[in-house]
Formats: sequence, C-alpha cells, structure tokens
Amino acid sequence: MIIPERQWETSRLTARPPLESDAEIVFEEYACDPLVTRYMTWQPHRSIGDTLVYLRRCEQVWKDGSAYPWSLWLKETGDLAGFVEIRVGSTSVNVGYALVSRHWRKGLMTEALTAVIELCFSQSSIFRVWATCDIDNIASAKVLEKVGMVKEGVLRRWLVHPNLSDKPRDAYCYSIVR
Repeated sequence: MIIPERQWETSRLTARPPLESDAEIVFEEYACDPLVTRYMTWQPHRSIGDTLVYLRRCEQVWKDGSAYPWSLWLKETGDLAGFVEIRVGSTSVNVGYALVSRHWRKGLMTEALTAVIELCFSQSSIFRVWATCDIDNIASAKVLEKVGMVKEGVLRRWLVHPNLSDKPRDAYCYSIVR
C-alpha cells in the first residue's frame, strides 16, 4: 500500500485532492461536458448536486485509501485543467484521467501522467502502472504511449461507456513496468 503526496506540481500544473468547494467549476468545465465524458463510465452530470456526490466520493476514497484522485490546475491562470486518479493494488497502480476539453492537445495530461508514474515508481512496492482506454479513444491511446506505456492488448467487452453504448466495449490495455 502507498500513501501518495496530497499535493504535487509539474512545470505547468498544480495537483491537489478535489474539494466540495470546487463543485461549480468542476460541473461547468468538466463534469457536464459530453466531449469530456464521452469515454467515461458515467454520464455527464445534470446538476451541481451530481458533482457534489462525485467530490464527496473523492474525499472518501482518500480517507479509506482505496483511490487517490487529484484535480489539476493550471499554475499560470488557476484554471481547472482536469483530473487524474490512481487506484492502488498490492504491486500495481491503475490510472484514470480526464482533461477539460479546451485544454486538449497541449500536452497537459502527458505532463500530469509522467509525474504520476514517477510518484508511483518512487514507491518500492509498485512495479506496474497501467491504464485502459476505449479502442476508439485514439487521443487517450496516444497520451499513454507518450508517457512510455506499452499496449499489451485488447480487453474484450471490458467496460460500459454509457455515452456510447449500454453494452461493454473493447478497450486497449497499456502498462509501464520497472
């Protein structure tokens, strides 16, 4: 088990656990955006109340150690850039992430994931960091490759992406090991 840093920085980002007080900006910039949520396992939030439920979950998983989500903020402007979360196993970490759509194609998630991988591998018990993405999510696959992950294969009928289908879809599995 690892207990990661609550806050960390990259050259352009500050990461910290999400707060309930972030609800309005998270709702407006991220959680209700059908572009951002297209490949998520949840539907766009319909109200700030939905976002508050999500943010309370973020606080709870930090407390119980089942996952560690961070909100990502641009240092230069203070704008919300996105989210990244790790779910820790005994020797591996699964990573999930999303980026506010107006910040796509700027290398921000590559920067954040590079830092997360370094953070994970600084723990002596972690040997593998892995992620999945829908086979049609080409942008996400490119990010995973840019951070040094290798495509291991296709996980058939892996996850339901309710914004695309009510049936499980195939996903690529990527990993980086030490």
